[in-house]
Amino acid sequence: MRHENIRNFCIIAHIDHGKSTLADRFIQRAKIIAERDFKDQILDSMDIERERGITIKSQAVTMPYVAADGTNYELNLVDTPGHVDFAYEVSRAISSCDGALLLVDATQGVEAQTLSNLYMAIDHNLEIIPVINKIDLPGADVASVKSEIEDELGLDSDGALLISAKTGQGIPELLEALVQRIPAPTGDTDAPLQALIFDSHYDPYRGVIVHVRVFEGILRPGDEVLVMSTGTRHRVEETGQFRIILAASDDLQAGDVGYFIAGIKTIADIRVGDTITHASRRCDAPLAGFREVKPVVFSSIYPVDANDYGELAAAMDRLRLNDASLVFEKDSSAALGFGFRCGFLGMLHLEVVQERIEREFDLSIVLTAPSVRYRITLHDERTVTVDNPEEYPEDARILSAEEPYIKADIITPTDYLGNVMALCMDKRGVQRSLNYLNQRRVEVVYEMPLAEVLFDFYDKLKSISRGYASFDYELMDYRTTELVKLDILVNGKPVDALSQLVFKDNAATRARQICKRLRDEIPRHQFKIPLQGAIGSTIVARETINALRKDVTAKCYGGDISRKRKLLEKQKEGKKRMKLVGNVEIPQAAFLSALKSDQD
Repeated sequence: MRHENIRNFCIIAHIDHGKSTLADRFIQRAKIIAERDFKDQILDSMDIERERGITIKSQAVTMPYVAADGTNYELNLVDTPGHVDFAYEVSRAISSCDGALLLVDATQGVEAQTLSNLYMAIDHNLEIIPVINKIDLPGADVASVKSEIEDELGLDSDGALLISAKTGQGIPELLEALVQRIPAPTGDTDAPLQALIFDSHYDPYRGVIVHVRVFEGILRPGDEVLVMSTGTRHRVEETGQFRIILAASDDLQAGDVGYFIAGIKTIADIRVGDTITHASRRCDAPLAGFREVKPVVFSSIYPVDANDYGELAAAMDRLRLNDASLVFEKDSSAALGFGFRCGFLGMLHLEVVQERIEREFDLSIVLTAPSVRYRITLHDERTVTVDNPEEYPEDARILSAEEPYIKADIITPTDYLGNVMALCMDKRGVQRSLNYLNQRRVEVVYEMPLAEVLFDFYDKLKSISRGYASFDYELMDYRTTELVKLDILVNGKPVDALSQLVFKDNAATRARQICKRLRDEIPRHQFKIPLQGAIGSTIVARETINALRKDVTAKCYGGDISRKRKLLEKQKEGKKRMKLVGNVEIPQAAFLSALKSDQD
């Protein structure tokens, strides 16, 4: 296919604005899959994606299109994840395109991730076509959405296309606009190879399938290629394009989007954003924008049954084959046995990994409380990073502590602004701007600690706004904080799996919540069990599980009170002795309950 007849584009939108449904209509019109094999959200291959209605793993597809004037085009759609946790994957997918369809829901209007994705596309100099979706719904307000596109996004609303991805209305006009308004790719096929890795996935029979956009040169089977960030070399076995299935081709030329297979055994060897070139004829410089994906949320995973550790280890290795952003190392706990300390891109990433382990490998697991990575400066002027409470230094050695901050962008109806501001302030947020988008909606920007967002922020935001508020964030920097290690003591003994690093002012509240949950979950024993939250040697919260007691005075019928008192004192002494030798069995349900997100 000639350069001028290729169009590389992506669809960017807020969650649930119809991105996957629009991709379905494009694929149906291209007829690259038989109607009997078609299913909704065809680019969302995971069950979790279908159930949650979100895209977790980006996909690509090449579609033929015959324009109204009879010209044959090749459309390369690079689908992108929709959640803020996978923002880096979105940025790399966007950088492999020449244009973007900016999808806006006619009933919801412009939302937080609509803005952030637009800015990302503008940064990459993409041609942007605004598209208003769901115009068939009774609640559609096209005039208002056009006004938002004009005022908030700074785009020409006259060029916005009106469609219904569900019914197919307006799709032919959109495809015509796409080939007319999105520019053809540039590039010289005679130049040294320069190709961007925008994604990859693992095939158990063929190894890693590397997704690339070729900017310069030609990639052919038999070529020896160099991965520029690592210096590793691989022999290309096959090149091709994505047509739902992998369709082999003779080569990939400048402007093409496709894949290559080179017998690569582990997905960690191929990094999103890296540049591929020929080993014998290198390009002058790698493509800009590559960075290693770094986890921001940390948690330990343990099997409920200690005998399942081997199966969990195998499951983690297999998960890493398909998810290069999952980072883990071996870990152990006195209470939970052997497990893995894992790093995640965000809370959604953590939930996805947890669900995949439970579903795909049929394992029951326990996750410790999620934590962020803190930066600790010691008195000897050394700086250490800590994400595990077990590695937290003694207070006497610590000079200062810093925690990561985010810039949170929230768009909400004006009716709920007061509730949203109260929630953000409760989470130690500092307001930076407030912008009325129109009479009904307002954008508010806060700077707040990432740790405060981990637990229940998103759920509370949706609850107080009745689901109408949208939320997006980006990492900023590290700032000084007052950090303490909260230990949970059961019968006077600390339980390492329940320890947490928390902001000092929140420690007592968090301790009380955990102790209350443990009190409800741990069964009563023959002796009293104190449950305590401690910061160092200071107890900040306490609950007590009362002992199981036999009525030893039941056999006394009247008589002197001293007889009853003697029996009660004897029982009390027995309980004391039992407490010294007795062990408290903590059921797995108690760990699961204690590590749930905070709830009032």
